[in-house]
Amino acid sequence: MADRDASLKILSDNRQARHNYFLMERFEAGLVLTGTEVKAAKDGQVQLKDAYGAVLSNEAWLINAHISQYSHGNRENHPPVRNRKLLLHRREIDKLLGQTREKGLALIPTKMYLKKGKIKCELALAKGKKLYDKREADRSRTAEAEARAEMRRRA
Repeated sequence: MADRDASLKILSDNRQARHNYFLMERFEAGLVLTGTEVKAAKDGQVQLKDAYGAVLSNEAWLINAHISQYSHGNRENHPPVRNRKLLLHRREIDKLLGQTREKGLALIPTKMYLKKGKIKCELALAKGKKLYDKREADRSRTAEAEARAEMRRRA
């Protein structure tokens, strides 16, 4: 497990997703990117905050992901926001299509990272949190932090 984590370089982390959604099953997908997108992503210029995944005409797509233009790109630079194709196995795409259509779940990108020289995107099937769920999570997080601080103080 430690070897696997050491070979990953996280390019972007969607921390907002854990706050707004209950994350359930996770999938790893490759991305179809242009050359300047790869360079910009390796510089860490990726924003996944408003992004989501969708299955359109039996293909998986990453929609609304923002990859800034590459600083040394020329007139062939890419548009920052465009639909990017996700590379998944057919059975995974079929499963995602069924889950998002029938159960009303969302497909949310949680991370974009570099693995063995390839840019990958971690997607999660997610169910939206209500406001009271978010408040409960904040309360429990605060209580845990206070308990840890009290244990440290007593030790």
